[in-house]
Parts: sequence; C-alpha cells; structure tokens
Amino acid sequence: MNATAKTVLVLCTGNACRSQMAEVLLNHDLADRVRALSAGTRPQPRVAEGAIAALAEAGLPTAGLHPKAVDTLLDQPFDLVVSVCDNAREQCPMFPRPLPRLHLPFHDPHGEPLDAFIAVRDQIRVRLVPAVAEALGLTITPPSE
Repeated sequence: MNATAKTVLVLCTGNACRSQMAEVLLNHDLADRVRALSAGTRPQPRVAEGAIAALAEAGLPTAGLHPKAVDTLLDQPFDLVVSVCDNAREQCPMFPRPLPRLHLPFHDPHGEPLDAFIAVRDQIRVRLVPAVAEALGLTITPPSE
C-alpha cells in the first residue's frame, strides 16, 4: 500500500452488499492510491451471497469480507466518507474531526437474482469510483484495449 494513499470509508446500513462491493471496487480500481474500508450502521451477520457472487464473477477478490460496525472504525484517519444508502447518510456518526462526505445511493438488490447484484456492482464501478477519485483529486487512467 502506498504511504500517500487516501483512506475512504464506505457506509451502508447492513454492510452486507453495496458497501462491500464498493470497498472491493475502490481498492481494485484505485489500487495504491486509495485504501477503502466499509462499515454499517446496523451490520448484518454476513455479506450477501449475491454480492460475493457478483464480485467473483468479475474476477475480484472476496476473501475476508465481513460486515463491520461503523463504531469500530471511528478512530481511523479517513480522508472521505461515502454513504451508499439514504439510511446510512441519515445515521452517519460524528467523527473526531470534520470529514468530506459524498452521498451516492444505490438500489439494494437483497432477495433479487444475481443479475440485480451484477447491475448494482456495475453502477458502483461507473458512478462511485469516478466520484471518489474526483473528490480526492485523483485521475483515473482508462483501461487499455
């Protein structure tokens, strides 16, 4: 990990789907420039199987993913807090210092077929990754063809 990497916290209510996918995508697509963590305001017992399958289908790592409570991360030195659901935005805790915030809500695909998880994964990649890069003043290099 690059010592100058920016640290991003991605928040959702259950930390079982959207925020987990965002964490993985940010860490992959902005590797060495961003260290992303995710957490929930009311974490679920495990990451949704559809989220794991959608990430695996794209060849992204899923080992070690588990829901975390935001309270356990309040002392981390974050550079940006991103909420991916309206409830997390409303219940976002106070951090020890003021932090820039970004709110980009995504559909919750729980209980839906894998295609819904893949669609949300792809929306996160198209909308959230560039928005985080812009908020942190980073440039994204388009993939070579």
